[in-house]
Amino acid sequence: MPRNRIRELVGSLRFRLTLWNTATVLMMVLFTLWAVREGLRFSLRHEADEQLVEDADEVRLIFERFYPDMEPIQDELNLKAISHTHRGFYVRLFDENRELRWTSKNAPNYLFPEWVLNTIDKPLSYDDYRIIQMHPRKKQVPRWTIRVATSYKLLENEVGRLTELMIWVGVVVLIISPLGGYWLAGRATRPLKEIIETTSRLHPDELFQRLPLRGTRDELDKLSLTINGFLDRIAKYISDNREFTANAAHELRSPLTAIQSSIEVALNSERTADEYKDLICVTLDQCSDLRILVNQLLLLAESDAGTLHAVGEPFDLRQVVLRALDMFQGVAEVRSMTLHFECSEPVIVPGDSSRLRQVVNNLIDNAMKFSPDGTRVDVELYRDSDANEAVLRVRDRGMGVDEVDKPHLFDRFYRGDKARGREKFTKGTGLGLSICEAIITAHKGRIEVTNNPTGGSTFTVRLPA
Repeated sequence: MPRNRIRELVGSLRFRLTLWNTATVLMMVLFTLWAVREGLRFSLRHEADEQLVEDADEVRLIFERFYPDMEPIQDELNLKAISHTHRGFYVRLFDENRELRWTSKNAPNYLFPEWVLNTIDKPLSYDDYRIIQMHPRKKQVPRWTIRVATSYKLLENEVGRLTELMIWVGVVVLIISPLGGYWLAGRATRPLKEIIETTSRLHPDELFQRLPLRGTRDELDKLSLTINGFLDRIAKYISDNREFTANAAHELRSPLTAIQSSIEVALNSERTADEYKDLICVTLDQCSDLRILVNQLLLLAESDAGTLHAVGEPFDLRQVVLRALDMFQGVAEVRSMTLHFECSEPVIVPGDSSRLRQVVNNLIDNAMKFSPDGTRVDVELYRDSDANEAVLRVRDRGMGVDEVDKPHLFDRFYRGDKARGREKFTKGTGLGLSICEAIITAHKGRIEVTNNPTGGSTFTVRLPA
């Protein structure tokens, strides 16, 4: 196998999941086997201790019954020791002075330390033996020490056989666990492989492919759903960007064509000074329109890049609205329109006053544009104390916003449906409301539009106060 292939395999998620699964299973199995082994050892020792206590009580009763006649005591105890030879059973008797007076035939040859003689009525371990010592309880019998012991070798042999079996079980688990873990990891990572393969085929010109959903509602399905949503947003962004570029090129072409035509006309033949002056004025007007459009495009580009910030000192928004109304007052008089303004107190907002003036001018201009002559445009400004917001409302008396147009009203270069009799209002660039939304968003505010029950529409701007 090539070295790169080995590195790819070792570094893969499937390999790491296999390692984690194997390590986890082995730890659990080893812990379980150890717990079973220790539980069995404890159970066997507990059972052996209970048997040892019963044997000690039986020896004590034999001693109490036949004492002081030692011969029947020895006969009975020897018989008992011989019958329990497989357990390493033996008995020793010590007098009041702790001198060894008698021992069964199969007792070990070594002597126990002094502390063993001091432990009464409590099982203890020494070397390979489990020991318990008792005193006679009958008053007429002297206080001898009766020692009864059994070997733990038989018990440890049982535990040893179990340990050997567990070792084989551990070896089998060690072999099976990686194989099973690798197979399970493959099933778990298979959707990820499909995700990788699908996303690798994506191209900016072909963003129609989407990841399949398995219907399991697990994390991988959520990941596929998230990526699909991300692809939807990318596709929309690319589509909007292409449309924006095409519209921007179209809007730029018109004034550039007019400028070029004016210059060509001027160069075709000799002109009088007044004719040259008129041509220069036309060219200047087209350059002015071109400059406005470029500035609008630059502002939207700043908004897309996240560099459009509301930087400035707090100011009175009421003064900005008043100056805008004064600017449009002449147009309103020509069209016999009334500009009605309601504001009872100063409304202080933080941000860029020049940018927000652009928003106010645009909203009032649109309201007048879509309102018939002789009607009224209402502008209302107040502070919402509960929400701590400045609220600006601009209400026109026009035809209102069609429900079909509402979702696209703030899209760039959107001018509404010309088939609905709005063509005389759609001579602008179609960027005004997009710019308003970008500026308001930069000020952490929001803008919305609603239709009035009596006709016309109302644009509402909410800004942090």
